[in-house]
Amino acid sequence: MSKSLDNFVLQELNNRVKLRNDLYSPFAAKDFDALRRKDAVLSESVYRTPYIVDIDRIIHNLFYNRYVDKTQVFSLYKNDDITRRGSHIQFVSRIARTIGSALGLNLDLIEAIALGHDIGHTPFGHKGEEYLNAKYFEHTGRYFNHNVHSVRVLEKITICNLTLQTLDGILCHNGEKLLDEYHPVKIYDFCKFDQMIEKCFIDPSFSKNLIPCTLEGCVVRISDTVAYLGKDRQDTFKALGEEFGSNIYKEKNREIIKEVTDSIISNSLDKDYIKMDKAVYQKMQELMQENYQVIYHNPKVMKVYEEQINPMFDMMYERFLSELKNKDKTSYIYRHHIEYAYIAQNYKKADVDFDNEQHCNDVVVDYIASMTDDYFVEMFSRLFPDNKHKIKYISYFEE
Repeated sequence: MSKSLDNFVLQELNNRVKLRNDLYSPFAAKDFDALRRKDAVLSESVYRTPYIVDIDRIIHNLFYNRYVDKTQVFSLYKNDDITRRGSHIQFVSRIARTIGSALGLNLDLIEAIALGHDIGHTPFGHKGEEYLNAKYFEHTGRYFNHNVHSVRVLEKITICNLTLQTLDGILCHNGEKLLDEYHPVKIYDFCKFDQMIEKCFIDPSFSKNLIPCTLEGCVVRISDTVAYLGKDRQDTFKALGEEFGSNIYKEKNREIIKEVTDSIISNSLDKDYIKMDKAVYQKMQELMQENYQVIYHNPKVMKVYEEQINPMFDMMYERFLSELKNKDKTSYIYRHHIEYAYIAQNYKKADVDFDNEQHCNDVVVDYIASMTDDYFVEMFSRLFPDNKHKIKYISYFEE
C-alpha cells in the first residue's frame, strides 16, 4: 500500500509540475529545458525541479554567507540600517519575482539568478572591484568583473553544477548599464558560454553589453538597477545626514520601485522581451546620473577609498602573490583559502599551479574577492601592523 501511495503522490506531483509549466507564458523558461554540464542524478526530483536545485546550491554555498558583510555603497559605518549586499540580493529577488509573477515567468529561475548574481563581488563594493581589476590587469593584462567572478565562484571554486540558464543570468546581470528594452538572446550551449567568459577577460566592454538568454534573466537585470537606485539614496540620507542626503532624497524608494515595476509589467505582458515606457526610462537615466554625481563619484564619499582602501588592496595583492610564488604554506592565503576544508578538495587540485604566473594571480584574486569588509580590514592590520593606512569605522554613537 505504501508503494502504491508513493506512486500516486509522484504522479500527482508530476501532473502539477506539468500544469505549472503549461501555465507559464509561452516565452518563459521551462523546467524541462534546463541544461547542466553534468546530470544532476541524485539532486533533481519531481518536487525539486532544476532551478530549485540551483537555488539550494547557491544559498547553501559558503560564499553566500559572506554577502552579509560586503558593502553595497557605504563602507565603514556601524549602522545596521545601511544596506549590505546580503540585503540587496533579496531586494533584487523580490522585485524580479513580482514582475515575473505578473508576466507568467519561471519564478524559481528568477530567484536562482537573483540570489547568485553578486556572490563573486569584492569587499567594498564597486570601488573594491575597481581596485582589484587594476591589480589583476597590471599583472596579467586581463580584466576582473564581479559578474564573471560570480560564475567562477559557482563553477570553479565550489563546483555547484548549476544550469546554463542560471549561470547565464548571473553572467549577464550588469545593472550599471540601463536599456529601455531587453531582448533575450537565443539559448545556446556551454561551449558558447565558456567562449563568452573568456572574452570578458580580454575585452573590457564585452561584459557590460551581454544580454541574458532568458526573459527571467532580463527581469533580474533590470531589477538589479531598480533595487539599488532608490535604496542607495536612502542610505546616503542615513549615512551622511539630512544636509547632504536631502539633495537626492526627493522621491521615496518605494515610489521608484512601483513606478518602474508598473511600467515594465504594462509594456511587457505577453511579449517576448522586457520593455518600459520612454518616460520611465528617461527618469531612470536621470536618477542614475544623479546618483553617480552625488554619491558614487562624490569626493567626500570616496575619499577614504582612494586614500586608504586602494593602497591596502595594492599591498595585500603583492604580499599574497609573493607568498604563492614562494610556496609559503604558513601564509593566510594557504591556510584560509587554498587549504580551507570547504574548497580544498576541488579547488586546490583543479586550479592551482604555483609555477604558473596566471594561476597564481587567479588565486590571489579569488582570495581577495572572497573577503568580507571586516575580514579585509583585520587581515591588513595583521599583515601590516605598523602601516600608516588605517581604517576608522563610524561609530553607532558618533555625532
